[in-house]
Amino acid sequence: MVYLGIDWAEAHHDVCLMDEGGTRLAGTRVPDGLEGLRRIHELVAGHTDSAENVVVGIETDRGLLVRGLVAAGYQVYAVNPFAVSRYRDRHATSGAKSDPGDAKVLADLVRTDRHNHRPVAGDSELAEAVKVLARAHQTLVWSRQRHVNQLRSSLREFYPAALTALGTDLASRDALAVLGRAPTPAEGRRLSLSQIQAALRQGGRERNLATRSTDIQQALRAAQLEPPPRLAKAYGSSVRATVRVVAQLNAEISELEAALAQAFDEHPDAEILRSLPGLGVVLGARVLGEFGDDRTRYQHARARRCYAGTAPITRASGTRLVVLARMARNRRLADALYLWAFSALTCSPGARRFYDAHRARGNTHHQALRALGNRLVGILHGCLEHRMAYSEAIAWPLSAVIAA
Repeated sequence: MVYLGIDWAEAHHDVCLMDEGGTRLAGTRVPDGLEGLRRIHELVAGHTDSAENVVVGIETDRGLLVRGLVAAGYQVYAVNPFAVSRYRDRHATSGAKSDPGDAKVLADLVRTDRHNHRPVAGDSELAEAVKVLARAHQTLVWSRQRHVNQLRSSLREFYPAALTALGTDLASRDALAVLGRAPTPAEGRRLSLSQIQAALRQGGRERNLATRSTDIQQALRAAQLEPPPRLAKAYGSSVRATVRVVAQLNAEISELEAALAQAFDEHPDAEILRSLPGLGVVLGARVLGEFGDDRTRYQHARARRCYAGTAPITRASGTRLVVLARMARNRRLADALYLWAFSALTCSPGARRFYDAHRARGNTHHQALRALGNRLVGILHGCLEHRMAYSEAIAWPLSAVIAA
């Protein structure tokens, strides 16, 4: 066996090759891309004749380099950079750090401690495609929310009547249509009922046009504090630009959601995932993409829960024992699981009883949802393990709810 540590970067990668005794066999810096991968293969080939005998340590599980290493048949371990930092401190107290030194640390780590780390999962291309689409969709949703928050902040500063008239959902078609025509208080007061109706109709509204238009007009013409005209004009330009950005993000999110739905429906696990309460196309695709579909990745339900970040951690020392929420986790997966748990409350009686039982014990709303998410991950693991759809009776036996 030989052990290859790779300290990757954007333009180049430092590599270090070791034998089983920890002796450094070779080390070099290779460029990124096809040439770098070729030189890595040449380096390894001089010391072993089988790809299965090569164990690789690297600080990422994504990218073309990792895919090339996996495709070559190497055993690739993606090690968390935080763990690498702590491992470095085990062997050096000076605080020195270098890229070649980090490559040696990674080679040493997989040589001695790889049993404590997870190899890169062999997810299917379809699962990877779902993951790419789900992450792009989630990123745009987060970006839209940032712009909506910026829009709300601006309106609060100079145009509070718009917030009263349009409500809290400033990314809605009604809000964007009205603000696009009247981004300042003066323009808002001048809007007639027919103009408001035309804006709402252009935004896509078909029902309650007259009632909604009247409500909006009354709110926009109500007395309010206003800034000087020049300042209001400046704010109006800012609002108009933000409205256009949010409208474009809405369009892009819709297109991505259609592509995501198509890819998700093609996956063999989609039917099982959508059978679980609270999981639709978007959340189901996010959960599938972040968990992956490698059947050997999670040996048991607890392993899946730990990866999800829903399993609590225990800190015990002497007579003191504290149970805490797991903070080191996949943020995207944690967000999806939180929304899944919240959605399950309204469509699963068992999930609702489980949540209520935790609330009755004094847990906060977030603590109860975290516990519910942890339980749902275990249920998901069982469904995927046994290749069966969700069953309310099996998932939520009364004894389990009482024990919760």
